[in-house]
Formats: sequence, structure tokens, C-alpha cells
Amino acid sequence: MKIYDVVPGLEFDEKVDLEKSPAWFLDATHSVPPWTPMFGWFWVNFCRHGMQYGAEKLSLPTVKGWDWRFKDGGGYLTLNLVTNEEERKQREEKFREAIRPFIENYDKLWGDYVNEMLGHYKKLRSCDVDNVSNVELLQNFEDTVDVCRRMWEIHMHMMYGVYTAFILFENVCKETLGIDDTHPTFHDLLRGFDNKVFQVDKSLWQLAQKAIQTGISDVILNNKAEEALSQLKESEQGRKWLEELNYLLEEDGWRMQRMAEINLPSWVEDPTPAIASVKYFLKKGGDFDLDKEREVLAAKREEATKEVLEKVPEDQRGWFQTLLKLAQKAGSFSEEHNHYLDLYTHALIRRSCLAIGRRLAAAQVIDEPEDVFFLMPDEIRAVTLVPDGFNLRHIIERRRSEWETWCKNENPPAILKEGFTMDDAMKVLVQSNDPIALKVVVGSMPVPKPELEADLYGICGSGGVAEGPARVILDEAQLDEIQPGEILVAVSTAPSWTPVFGLLKGVVVDRGASLSHSAIVSREYGIPCVINVFEGTKKIKTGQRIKVDGDNGVVYILDK
Repeated sequence: MKIYDVVPGLEFDEKVDLEKSPAWFLDATHSVPPWTPMFGWFWVNFCRHGMQYGAEKLSLPTVKGWDWRFKDGGGYLTLNLVTNEEERKQREEKFREAIRPFIENYDKLWGDYVNEMLGHYKKLRSCDVDNVSNVELLQNFEDTVDVCRRMWEIHMHMMYGVYTAFILFENVCKETLGIDDTHPTFHDLLRGFDNKVFQVDKSLWQLAQKAIQTGISDVILNNKAEEALSQLKESEQGRKWLEELNYLLEEDGWRMQRMAEINLPSWVEDPTPAIASVKYFLKKGGDFDLDKEREVLAAKREEATKEVLEKVPEDQRGWFQTLLKLAQKAGSFSEEHNHYLDLYTHALIRRSCLAIGRRLAAAQVIDEPEDVFFLMPDEIRAVTLVPDGFNLRHIIERRRSEWETWCKNENPPAILKEGFTMDDAMKVLVQSNDPIALKVVVGSMPVPKPELEADLYGICGSGGVAEGPARVILDEAQLDEIQPGEILVAVSTAPSWTPVFGLLKGVVVDRGASLSHSAIVSREYGIPCVINVFEGTKKIKTGQRIKVDGDNGVVYILDK
């Protein structure tokens, strides 16, 4: 008998849920490896709420957001389709009005949301979680829950608005130009824009230059980040440099190496990932790549825009340019929302949970503060105010054991009703026109091309061809091993990985879509990227020479 469900009411029930929908897709972009129970509770409850909120606020014509379920540490989703044609027409009329703020003043809409969230974060951070009363500590947790809920509302209102425009723009390009989002010209139209993640990266690059100027760069280059941190504390120049780093992180270090989890330290807690990022820039040398690359991409963008506008019928140019302008925000929003929304909120969830964990460990309710990640909010509420006499070790022991089992076994990419095929499921996905499913989480399925005789078939995330030694990264801690000229092979990538792209010749990821992090950043760095190969991390080994053909969406293993 299963007790203490992780996400009550939203745990996958094969009999019931396959009656609701014949296809449930694994969100492999975010829930591989499997989530800890506490984070799974936050994600499944509030990402689900946010998607339905965003779809309804915009009155999307074809979909009412997603439904979510939790299964073995994985997030499984299905689409809430609008099937009634009359309802679709009514929603389409409302959508035209709801999308106007995005078209008329995207920067104000997004800027106001960013300022709202920064205000919420400031309030949460103002709580001295280690010295307040139990009452105040629990209130901070409840406030964090509320902020998470609000974050997902903003997240999905913005994402559905911007990414729907991206889909509409792609559809217009297909109709008028015969190109889709894998075409080089399409990429050229949308590249060369700055964003907050790149700005943080540039600040880290500037710290790399400061390390060179003050003579401490060798300490960072010749040691692992943990050892470098220890040695930097031993010299006056090192301590001054760390002060500057900590100043940056206090503002922009509310992120973890993994975007969708809370069981890793934030950069504010542990600056070693930031030091590792500085090390990547020192390994690469030279100027900040993206400054020069952006000038080249901006010139290509202007040239591509002029070229395609000449091909668009005159009576359609106004709408084409309107959609283009909003679609061009998709890449920068994709990166910025990770910084201001997901990463920042998750770092503060971790902060609140760990503070409660320390309190409960001191009261001998649990053994270690990190055990709190195997609880869920109702259990937190039950013990935090008066922890006397409580013992939650039996719950933690069972859940930890289950989680360790989840981590050893792979969740299937989809759960299908008997008689319903993956092809059937993908047809439903395409018909839904849901931009998040199609362009971020699930993406297009690879179509094998036997004539290419490739070892792996995927989708073009960024065009171009490159050969080099593979570097398979299965854990964020391995990023320090990457050497210049290698080709990254990973399940997926996250914003904190961005600095390593300057070292790479190409990227191969098991899961991804055209608006996933790996594809967007590869395009900005001008390196080929093949996404959705599914088995890259299984078939490729570190050191093997491989060829990445982004134009055709295939990978060749040259050393066998």
C-alpha cells in the first residue's frame, strides 16, 4: 500500500488517466534525472496551474494549457485540447485582443513582470530565516509557495504569448517562403539579440580579465573550482577578487546548475560553479565572444530581413513584420525567463526549505537538513510550528529509497493507451499547435534518412557542420572537464552551462526543441547543434571523434 503520496491527486493513475487522454508525454527537458519529491510537488502543482492560467488569460484557440501527472520522479503531461469548432472561433476572437499588449509593447509588459517578481524576491530574502521564530519561518515558506504560484502565472502568460507568435511566424514563413524553423534563413531572422543571461556571462568574463590583471588567473586555471576557491582565500588579491564575485552573485547568483531542481546549492551558497565559468573564459582567452558574434549576426539578420521581405506579397508584409518583431523576442525571453523566473524562484524555494530542514534536524525530527527535499508541504506544515516529538524519518527513508530507484531506471518518453501509437500521439501534438510542447518540451520527432547513413538522427537546432572529440556530460559537476574544440553531448543544457559554449565546436542533446536552451545558445554562438537524438549520451563516449551535421540534423560517430 502506497502512503504519503508525493503530489496528492496528481500522481499518475494508468486506469484513470489513460481514459482522460490516450497519450502522456514525459517532460524530459526538466524531469531527467528524476525530481526529488518536494520539487516534484512544486513543479507539477504550479507549472500545471500556470499553463492553464496562461492559456485561459490569452484564450488560446486550440488548447487550454496542459494537465500534469507525477510518476516515478518524472513529470508527464497531456494537452487540454479545444475540440469544439465554435468554441475555437470564440476563443480566437478573444485571443486577437489578448495578444495586443505583446505586439504593442512587449518590453513594458515583460519589464513590469520582472519588476513585480524582483519585488517578491526582495521580500522573501529580507527574512532572516535562521533567526526568526518558527511562526515567521513557516510564513516565509507559505510566502514562497505563493511566489512560486505567481511566478508560473507570469511565466506561462508570457511564454504562451511570445511562443504562439513564434509558431504563427513559422506558419507564415512556411506559406510564403517555404521555410521552417530549421532553415538557416529562419535562424538568421531571429539571431543576434542580447539578454540577461548573456549579460551575467559578460560580467563573469570581466572577472576573468580582472583575474589576469591581478595575477591570480593561474590559481583558477590550474585547479578545480573548489580548490581554487580555497587558495583564493589565502591571498589579499584573491580575497578582493572573491569580494567582487560575491557582489555579482548577491544580485545575479540565484541559480543552480540544474534549472529544474532544488537539491543542488545555489551560486549564492556555493560560488564554485561561477568560478568554473570564469575558468571557461580563461581557457578560451580573447574577447567576449558574443560581442563580436552579435555584430555579425545582426548584419546577417538585416540582410535576411531585407531578402525575405522582397519575397512576401505586399499585402501581407505588415502582418509578417509584426509577427517577426515578436518572434524575435522568443530567444531572449527564453533565456531571460530562466534567470528571472525559474532559477530565481527555485533558489528561494531551496533557501526556505533548507532553513526549515536545519530547524527540523536540530529538533531531531529528521537527520539532515537536506532530508527536507523528501517531504512535501503538508508535512512541513504539520511539524514546523511545534516540532516536539515528531519523527519523519520513516517517510524520508521510504521516499529516498524510491527516488534512488527512480534514478537508476529510465522513465518512458510517453505513456500510451493500448492501440495508440507514438505517431498518433505526435499527430495530436501537431494539431494542438501548442508552442511550448512543439518548441520547448517535446519538439519534433527525428525522421531517419537512410541515405545519409548516420549513426544518430535528430533535428536541426543550429546549422553548420563540425568534427571533433566528444565530451559526454551527464552531471553538471563534469562541466569543468570540457576542453576547447570539443563537442558537447548531453541530455539537455541549462542557462548556467552557457559560458562553456564558447569552448565548443558543436552540441548534441538527447532532448530539445527549437526554443530550448541548447538550440538558442548554439545559434548565438554560431555552432552546429543537433537536438532530440534521444540516445546520444548512450551511444557516444567521451573522446570519440564525431561529426555533427546541423544542416541535416544527424550525427556520425567516426571512431568506432
